[in-house]
Amino acid sequence: MKAAAVEIVAGFHPVREALRHRPQAVRRVLASYARGGQRLREIEDLCQRHGVACERVAPAALAALGVPVHNGFAAELAPQRASSAAAGTGDPGLVVLLEDVQDPRNLGAILRVCDGAGVGHVLVRDRGSAPVSPLVARTAAGATEWVKVERITNTAQQLERLKADGFWIYGAAEGGTPPWQLDLSGKVVLCLGGEENGLRHRTRELCDGLVGLPMRGKVESLNVATAAAALLYESVRQRSRGQGEG
Repeated sequence: MKAAAVEIVAGFHPVREALRHRPQAVRRVLASYARGGQRLREIEDLCQRHGVACERVAPAALAALGVPVHNGFAAELAPQRASSAAAGTGDPGLVVLLEDVQDPRNLGAILRVCDGAGVGHVLVRDRGSAPVSPLVARTAAGATEWVKVERITNTAQQLERLKADGFWIYGAAEGGTPPWQLDLSGKVVLCLGGEENGLRHRTRELCDGLVGLPMRGKVESLNVATAAAALLYESVRQRSRGQGEG
């Protein structure tokens, strides 16, 4: 059933966002016979609106696509080329750089936070990081359709380029300055490291400063996705204040 040159997205939110963002790329949608209710009606309405076939299939047919966790929905899409990646509807002055985030659920959760916080661009160090897989897309609840994600090979070169463009670079690290004591309202890059070792040594050296969250309980640190949410929403707070919101 799965063609050689096809992209699979699975789960209600990823399928819905694919139909909203790039319906021209959706070849067909598959919905389990076991699904019904408002979510099925919403998917069927989007398919009808965009002229996309919506087929009812047995749950086993969805599992055969290689996406055992699908919540009853999957879609086959034409592969997304680099030039047709998410346009990035967020703030171009707010960038997130990720390196060595290996858990796809963490990556998906971070991308969901980035969409909610209005991040303009996410840079992911290619080597050592999880790929943007169907599991990432499902965990991100469709945010992969809207957040501009770019895989990079050289973190140092990217940070030097961003510095030349006027960005301030902050690395998330234990013992760093609390984010509310920093100015995160301008052109900012937030660097987040992997689950095991955090940021690489060279990346820390290239940062203009380190930012951290005070830990007042017994555990030593927060999950990287949780830390990303706290740090990014402090930036949102500062940016909103500058725009007269809140």
